[in-house]
Amino acid sequence: MKKVFKVFFVLLFIIILAVAGVILFVKTALPRVGAPMNLSIELTPERIARGKYLANYVACCMDCHSKRDWNIFAGPYKKGSFGGGGEKFGRDIGFPGNLYSRNITPYALEKWTDGELFRAITTGESKDGKALFPLMAYHNFGMSDPEDIQSIIAYLRTLPAVNNEVPDRELDFPLNILVNTMPSKAVPAKRPESSNTVAYGEYLVNMADCIECHSKVDKGARVAGTEYGGGREFQLSSGGVAISANITPDRETGIGNWDQNLFIRKFTQFADSTYVPKAVAPGEFNTPMPWLMYSRMKESDLAAIYAYLKTIQPIRNKVDYFRP
Repeated sequence: MKKVFKVFFVLLFIIILAVAGVILFVKTALPRVGAPMNLSIELTPERIARGKYLANYVACCMDCHSKRDWNIFAGPYKKGSFGGGGEKFGRDIGFPGNLYSRNITPYALEKWTDGELFRAITTGESKDGKALFPLMAYHNFGMSDPEDIQSIIAYLRTLPAVNNEVPDRELDFPLNILVNTMPSKAVPAKRPESSNTVAYGEYLVNMADCIECHSKVDKGARVAGTEYGGGREFQLSSGGVAISANITPDRETGIGNWDQNLFIRKFTQFADSTYVPKAVAPGEFNTPMPWLMYSRMKESDLAAIYAYLKTIQPIRNKVDYFRP
């Protein structure tokens, strides 16, 4: 019997040692996506204009990297916070810890090289070698055209500096360890010609990361078979739960009966000169969808997104958009 116990404890010790070794490796040796490239981006007017368009109205970088006013419908950014970070994604609204969007104005990025920025945006590895949490859609950006990413970086260099020190994140166990396994090398692709409407629409949908919000998730992982079918729940700091819409071409529960003009109008109505942002009381209907930013996307780009969405697999999933 003593021999059995001895064998058991030896095996237990080996297992503990192996687990400790794996944890030590993940915490100290990862991520490993490679050194940042030697990159110097010329700040041309064309590149800055393209970056401004993408960062504000397609990828919507500025939406997450500014503080949002949840007393207003769709949570527009607060004045004085543009690009300064500090928006909290916390345990109180269902996140696995407390995360804060980073300051991406020159105040925080002055000492970053263009190569370090490019690596962070496209792979998820920060300047200091730490892993970014994939709330930042770096997996999507890593599949984008490198010229578009460089344009975004060029635009960020021109932002007014916002003096804002952002708190460090606090990730719950075991994500505080597993996050190091999440960054990956970029797999860049050339931006399709806009004349190739469906392919170009797919490219824009990837950059906007529509699939992330418009699919169901379970413990942070996307549920296979629910892509674009809606139903993801978002606890709002203003109270209540917003549920993402079904944007597949299902005729009964999705956008199957929408024509292109209706789809475009759903966005551009928020850019209309007559639109007045609506105040929202705690617990009233609201949404994390950044309508005010997407509303200024080019109509031709919205049309391309519509064309792509009409090609995906219809999913029947009736969604109630808000639960008090």
